[in-house]
Amino acid sequence: MDDAWIRAIVALPFGLGVGSFMTVAVHRLPRGESVVRPRSRCPSCGAEIGARDNIPVLSWLLLRGKCRRCGARISIEYPLVELATAVLVVSAAIRYPSPWHAVLVGLLLGLMPALALIDLRHRIIPNRLMYPSLVLFPVLIVFARLIGEAADPARAGIGLLLYGGILFLVAVVSGGMGMGDVKLAALIGLVLGALGLRFVGVAAGAAVLFGGLGGLVALAMGRGRKSAIPFGPYLAAGAVIAGLWGEEITSWYIGRFL
Repeated sequence: MDDAWIRAIVALPFGLGVGSFMTVAVHRLPRGESVVRPRSRCPSCGAEIGARDNIPVLSWLLLRGKCRRCGARISIEYPLVELATAVLVVSAAIRYPSPWHAVLVGLLLGLMPALALIDLRHRIIPNRLMYPSLVLFPVLIVFARLIGEAADPARAGIGLLLYGGILFLVAVVSGGMGMGDVKLAALIGLVLGALGLRFVGVAAGAAVLFGGLGGLVALAMGRGRKSAIPFGPYLAAGAVIAGLWGEEITSWYIGRFL
């Protein structure tokens, strides 16, 4: 069996597990609730969801999207977030032969669907996801470096300062961008910067491109220029593009324009 398929098979349950946790984060963090306690419950009848009904994606399919206790509909959002997260984690595992690169990029990309959804719905990027991530990822990067992996803590710091710093200046000058966007950009710059600053450049360029297109679509739909448009989903999309295809995009750009 090809090594990429082995990595994908190993990464799949991990990605589904991360996705399951992210569905809890999407539902609870904007409400200020704990993501640990209480255990998952049916939003309609309050019945605790047992282990057999809490298997990512599969349980929703077997239950046909309904609560076992009361029969109320369970939103398709849950399996979609789980599946999207798993796809991104598995894609990172396929893309990066190095286990540590796959872990770094996979964990980063695994956050993106939930963060984008929360920002779209509530116009926030929760600190309770950002702060732990900004602690965990530097530890992983330094550890990877210590065991000889090609993860550069210095470039990670530069990426954090560049991407986060630029958005901080934009937020201060324009007043139209929140500090949550700044923290998310800093996190993306930190992780992708550990692989190479070119990845950060691709992430920023893609986010600006997607944001511009999104703004044009919003104007075409009749929204005013001063309407609040969350930028988190565009940052997340840029991170995905850079994390999975940053090397190829950089090579294409250099060959085409430089």
